[in-house]
Amino acid sequence: MNILAIDYGSKRIGLAWTDSSLGVILPFGLVEKPSLEDKVKELAEIIAKEKAQKVIVGFPLGLNGKENANTERVKKFVFDLQKLIKAPVEYHDERFSSYAADAAGAGVSRDERAAMIILEGYLESRKKNK
Repeated sequence: MNILAIDYGSKRIGLAWTDSSLGVILPFGLVEKPSLEDKVKELAEIIAKEKAQKVIVGFPLGLNGKENANTERVKKFVFDLQKLIKAPVEYHDERFSSYAADAAGAGVSRDERAAMIILEGYLESRKKNK
C-alpha cells in the first residue's frame, strides 16, 4: 500500500512516503506555497500522481494530550484536502516529531524528517494493534 505522510506547517509541509510492503520510509519533498489553497491543490496532485492509498497527517496535540490552536489549523487543512482526494486520511500524534527530526541528523529537511518520524510511528502503532 502506498502511504504518504504529511507534517503540516504554516510555512512548509514535509512529506514522507512508503510502500508498506517494502518497509522503507523515504523523504518525499516539501510543499512551499503561499496560500493554504495552493498547498492543498499541490498535495492533491501529488496524492493522485503517486497513487497514494492512504494519507497520514501529523496531529499536533499539546503536551497535555489536548487539542489546541495548531490542532484546529491541521483539521481545517485536512478538511480542505479531503474535498480533493479519494484516499482516506488518518491522523497520527506528532508530539515530539520535530525534536526527533532534529536529532535524526542531516541529509533532508527537518520537515521531511518529521514526516518520516510521523509515518514510522503510524506504522509501528499498526504493528502493535495487529
